Amino acid sequence: MSLLDLAPVIPVVVVDDVETAVPMARALVAGGLPAIEVTLRTAGALEAIARIAAEVPGAVVGAGTVRTAADVAAAVESGARFLVSPGTTPTLLDALQAAGVPFLPGAATASEVMALAERGLEELKFFPAEAAGGLPYLKSLAGPLPGVRFCPTGGIRPDTARDYLALPNVGCVGGTWLTPADALASGDWARVEKLAAEAAALR
Repeated sequence: MSLLDLAPVIPVVVVDDVETAVPMARALVAGGLPAIEVTLRTAGALEAIARIAAEVPGAVVGAGTVRTAADVAAAVESGARFLVSPGTTPTLLDALQAAGVPFLPGAATASEVMALAERGLEELKFFPAEAAGGLPYLKSLAGPLPGVRFCPTGGIRPDTARDYLALPNVGCVGGTWLTPADALASGDWARVEKLAAEAAALR
């Protein structure tokens, strides 16, 4: 199954405290969101990926903010089952294609989308979604580039997610609202599960 079809929303999470990774992931999966993108923005991100991969049945954990070939190798070694990049360079794309796991390369312009399509890629991350043109921009891409589907991420909120999901070229959206920092800090996993369940019901 395509990454874009696992759930309507992929939680994009920043793990500051590795001890929160497993209960957070369990809450997200319980709420109906199996795909979890752990961003490589903190020192504990790789350990968080490893713990989720080992301890949370039903979780499909991936690495986000993948920027280099070294990031690709480290994430896969830690147990990441998919990779997401904010943008795409030729060197990074070579590493992503050689990694042996699904990936969503980042694109923000028609030219970037076309360049990735030339490499046979039809499932991409649209980032930063709101800053790069949001709904109107994605609508405009659907006509000339009908074979490409996106996971828009960046600035999407619960009240705009459904509008994105209604677009024919959007498979899912990435969201940071599912794991509020105060909920992670206080261990309010019931709140995380509730937010996940609401997101899972978006389509």
